[in-house]
Amino acid sequence: MEKNTGIKRLLYASIYSWQGFRAALTNEAAFRQEFIVVILLGSLSFFLDISIYERLAMIISLVLILIIEILNSAIECIVDRVGTEHHDLSGRAKDYGSFAVFLSLFIAITIWITILL
Repeated sequence: MEKNTGIKRLLYASIYSWQGFRAALTNEAAFRQEFIVVILLGSLSFFLDISIYERLAMIISLVLILIIEILNSAIECIVDRVGTEHHDLSGRAKDYGSFAVFLSLFIAITIWITILL
């Protein structure tokens, strides 16, 4: 079977990305909540008297949270697909993903507080 290339590959990648976004909004409560906060705070940043670089840092820090959250959800999906019985490695994998989300939240909060104060 021939692989898609060029524009066709970009089109299919876009379709898969859109499906992933819709699935995250439908199935992941944490992603949904964070997405709403990103939209609200991202919009708020345009009303603040800050430089374009500060605004960019603030918005990037918010998008980082969404990226890490979706990767965490992907880890959880894979672990749950492999098996539902308790296993130390499965628990660790989920904990690592959760900690990554925590760190992304910490980074965003630190950036926002630093710029606002």
